Amino acid sequence: MEIPEIESSKLVLDDGRRLTGPSMIWSKPGAILDVLIAEMDMEIVLDCWHRQLRHLVSQIGWQHHEHTHRRFENGFNLLIESPIDQLYAAVLILETNWYFCCCELLAIDVEDEEALVQEIRNSIEEESNPALLALQQAAAEHEVDFLVDDDEVSIGHGEGSLCWPVNAIPAIDQIPWSEVHDIPVALITGTNGKSTSVRLLDGIARAAAQISGVTSTDFVRVGNDVLDHGDYSGPGGARLLLRDKRLQVAFLEVARGGILRRGLPLRRASAALVTNIASDHLGQYGVNTLEALTEVKFAVRKTLAEDGMLIVNADDENCRAYMEKIDHPNLCWFSLDKDQPRIKSQLEKQGKCCYTEENRIYYFDGRETHDICEIDLIPMTLGGAALHNVRNALGAVGVATALGYSVDQIRSGLTKFHSDEHDNPGRLNTFKLKNGATIIVDFAHNAHSVEAVSNTVLRMPAQNKWVMFGSAGDRSDDDIIAIAKGVCAINPDHVVIIEIERYLRGREPGEVSEIIKQACLDGGMAQTQLHFSNSPLQGVKLAIAELQANDLGLFLVLSERDEIIQYIGEH
Repeated sequence: MEIPEIESSKLVLDDGRRLTGPSMIWSKPGAILDVLIAEMDMEIVLDCWHRQLRHLVSQIGWQHHEHTHRRFENGFNLLIESPIDQLYAAVLILETNWYFCCCELLAIDVEDEEALVQEIRNSIEEESNPALLALQQAAAEHEVDFLVDDDEVSIGHGEGSLCWPVNAIPAIDQIPWSEVHDIPVALITGTNGKSTSVRLLDGIARAAAQISGVTSTDFVRVGNDVLDHGDYSGPGGARLLLRDKRLQVAFLEVARGGILRRGLPLRRASAALVTNIASDHLGQYGVNTLEALTEVKFAVRKTLAEDGMLIVNADDENCRAYMEKIDHPNLCWFSLDKDQPRIKSQLEKQGKCCYTEENRIYYFDGRETHDICEIDLIPMTLGGAALHNVRNALGAVGVATALGYSVDQIRSGLTKFHSDEHDNPGRLNTFKLKNGATIIVDFAHNAHSVEAVSNTVLRMPAQNKWVMFGSAGDRSDDDIIAIAKGVCAINPDHVVIIEIERYLRGREPGEVSEIIKQACLDGGMAQTQLHFSNSPLQGVKLAIAELQANDLGLFLVLSERDEIIQYIGEH
């Protein structure tokens, strides 16, 4: 039977879901509810939840009932641990318990309590899979990773993996354990720079003649073979990649949403990189502050093997603030500045770090300093103008050294990786028009990424600078204004404001453009410098028609990407 719905604005069940691995709050598999509370004492609600849960698990004889909670501004995340074969039952327990809790607090009669409890017992029995639990235990004993979803379970990674349907697992003693092993896996997270870092690391692995695989917001790829297109920055993409028998090393882009929705899929990663933390996508799953978002991103450290390396951006204040609260034994800081306090500390206490000095990248392994290469030789840095890509290179060096790549292999990967539509589509892709103008196409879509791209363009000489951009309608007015301010920081001569019809997302046509227009005027631009277009492609056509020799155009493209690249290519 279905759990009765309670219509109340005071106690709202916002979402419930399974957690298959390490997440923001803890590292256990189980279930989580997000509940919103208004006009009620939150401590009374929490006390009721704990009390009702203890009673419910005793009724069903649940043996695995460790539970916890996280309080946020207007509610709680409520969690319960469960065996990996009881995740749906765990969700049902939490949802049923929340119903009982609401009934008590709102003085509502419970409908058919015994039937609801029996439904949980039935779910536990139906889900039970002793063979799955035995395989999980055996994988732990053999020190290899264990990945599971609704349909399949696998042990090991890539070329060392074996995979079966969850209902056709062989006897443990029939598994050829000598063939099973993990491969080097790195997780890359942060607000910006994830895709570039993943692709750059893939380039380093290729320079080492390895079959490398990546997951990203664009695709899952092994070598040159794209397994599927789409957003695969969650655990599903990781499992798809890590079960490919060709794979020798993997680089996983890890987004906030995947961590919060399902947790992380593995527990034996070799390295984890946190590129930066900035305000983006707040207000979901109880993550309403930058501090909470930082906690989410740093969940990647919970996936590391005992000797796994955590690589962190010392130039990012949110990363620094988080690391002050924890002690991670295997840590590599990176910074643009050798005199940054974390870098100086690492050098003094013989810890690992990456830094720049006199236009070169260096890596200190705790004993010896390695000269990686000159920054100007790394194409994606645009001669050092793209400081955010210098940081991406530093982070990649930290990951690559943790995975055992040599200086020559790292140098080769860095210097052969280009900022074009082939190596790094949508990230500082640079084109030279026939008339001598330069165009940069980037998919920057939040204030932090726009600021990074704008700082790059600000350092580039040009006769006149044109910028074309718009914004998705589901961003707040303040977020849209912040993006516009980032553009105005370039001191552009002309701005083309575009309407992105497919990304209105609840806004009226012209509403976002009007916000951008006013922000540009407030930023010191004149009305005569502003131009308007009803689509990104039309905006590109307008700007290209005006660009002259030695002019520079920055096009921030959120849609019609392929059409725009093709049109630019024709010119």
